[in-house]
Amino acid sequence: MLIVLVVIAAVVLVIWQPWRGSEAAAPSPSVTTPVAAASTPPASAAPAEASAAPVAPNPTPDASGTAPTVAACSTAAISVQAVTDQDVYSAGELPKLSITLSNTSGAACLINVGTATQSFVITSGTDTWWRSTDCQSESSDQVVQLAPGQTVSSVTPLQWDRTRSSVDTCGSSRPQASPGYYHLSVSIGGIQAADTKVFELR
Repeated sequence: MLIVLVVIAAVVLVIWQPWRGSEAAAPSPSVTTPVAAASTPPASAAPAEASAAPVAPNPTPDASGTAPTVAACSTAAISVQAVTDQDVYSAGELPKLSITLSNTSGAACLINVGTATQSFVITSGTDTWWRSTDCQSESSDQVVQLAPGQTVSSVTPLQWDRTRSSVDTCGSSRPQASPGYYHLSVSIGGIQAADTKVFELR
């Protein structure tokens, strides 16, 4: 049910790659040492709708012959944003939900962007309508390195079926959301987006 983020490497690309960097910063290779207890599982452990990231080359050793140490991204270094493909949805149109995050610091850092760290929550007023984690059957970790100024964005959005979710209704029919305004909040790698994304169902 959850998405895997990809890095956008250039404005014009000839071949598709699961991870691409922004134009301002070329993709940085993943380091061989995972952050804390996080690890990258084999591709078969990811959900069916998720694409596993390719194995990146090792970082270039410094003058001492050892790979440079890269720290985990701090909350202050990462900006997270909730994204929807539209602001208004007509009857029958399904919202597509995404996450964008940027390394706003001046140093490269590591962050777990796997499905195990992603959360999408849709609310209406004080009522929580839907959580992406309510019926999640599988999850995976995926530690990536973000270069200074690099932005990571979802390439395959998560689609909301406009129903109310619950851990007790995963295998049964669920109430349909009524027309009105809704808020999308997201978090990834333990970092919560500062603002929600408002959208309207008609």
